[in-house]
Amino acid sequence: MGFFATKALPEFIEVDLGHRQQRIRLKRNLRAKRYILRMPPGDPTPIITVPARGTLKTALDFASRHAGWLTEKLNSRPASIKFEENARIPVRGVLHTLRASGKLRGLAQVDREEEAGELLLMLPGETQSFHRKTKDFLRKIAKQDIEGHVERLTKELGRGYHSITLRDTKSRWGSCSVDGKLSFSWRLVMAPPDILEYVAAHEVAHLAKLDHSPEFWQICERLAPHTKQAQRWLKEHGSQLHLYGQD
Repeated sequence: MGFFATKALPEFIEVDLGHRQQRIRLKRNLRAKRYILRMPPGDPTPIITVPARGTLKTALDFASRHAGWLTEKLNSRPASIKFEENARIPVRGVLHTLRASGKLRGLAQVDREEEAGELLLMLPGETQSFHRKTKDFLRKIAKQDIEGHVERLTKELGRGYHSITLRDTKSRWGSCSVDGKLSFSWRLVMAPPDILEYVAAHEVAHLAKLDHSPEFWQICERLAPHTKQAQRWLKEHGSQLHLYGQD
């Protein structure tokens, strides 16, 4: 097979949608065989995957030809939900309303409004800090839940791990490196608890089998018998978790 040179692509291009210019991110993939335009969950910027021999000119033509499809998708995309007062966000799968506690300092706390029976997440300080404090609270309980599951599951499996990291990834819910470093999306804490438990089991299973072979899935389903139901939930509802608290 001969070698060929590929020109560097700009990070973004713009396409005319008639009423406005839309920025699109370009991402070259050496294994891709065709151009692909997609709307990544939780990211306001569409992406065009460019194959190994793809060019900027062809990417621009491709974007222009799909301007109608792109307009339709952008118009039908659900609105993001900011971490601000009176917003309703899921915590461990249950909706909570964000409210100011009236205190200048302290920790975020869950409370209940007696008359309506509504669950509240009470946040101290100014409302301008709601975004940071809500994210800090979610990351904190995500860390607690994930570490608890990983400790239990690794003991059950008889395997050790190196470390646990929380990220805000859009392409995957978790990962496991060859040296036992586990990484998870903190957004899993907004899903029902059994979904987070499944993802923890999935990555712990990779400590024994770093592939998706039948043997891996046997281990995963032994650790999380609800694996198939959790996968179905993530496929149907997972992208909605990315709508919350976008910067």
